[in-house]
Amino acid sequence: MLNRSEVRLGIDFFQEQKLLERISNKIIYTGPIDKFFNYNEGQLEYRSLKFENEFHKGDYQGNAIINYTSIDVDFTRIVEHKHFELTKSDNTIITKEYPQEYNGANEPYYPINNDKNKKIAQIYREKSQELNNYNFGGRLATYNYYDMHQVVASSLALADKLL
Repeated sequence: MLNRSEVRLGIDFFQEQKLLERISNKIIYTGPIDKFFNYNEGQLEYRSLKFENEFHKGDYQGNAIINYTSIDVDFTRIVEHKHFELTKSDNTIITKEYPQEYNGANEPYYPINNDKNKKIAQIYREKSQELNNYNFGGRLATYNYYDMHQVVASSLALADKLL
């Protein structure tokens, strides 16, 4: 998908935006769409996550991921990493995911899907379509929640469009 494309990592897009626009025919923007438009229509709301890793002897849960939906449990998910690769080990590492309020300093993970945010996001989407040299992709730039298969499908569709 990125054949013959220059990719720059570890830069602040907004500090380099003018230069990038001068040297690029097309830019794929994957950051927060409201930030791109300087929050002119309002700031979109997110939920964030906090991760805690733990080491355990043996097998902790027997699966890569289990979601916990009970109100009595503080975390929403446990990931047991060795089950992704079917690693055989006497030990295991798990990661518990705890929901957090997004405060601007932590990572925005999940859009808040309410009427207020839907309206603001729609305005930003319409504005983004007016920019010929930009393509907006990913959960932050589209203000959508994606499962992994949807991320892959969306990326492939964007690549088809650009190629």
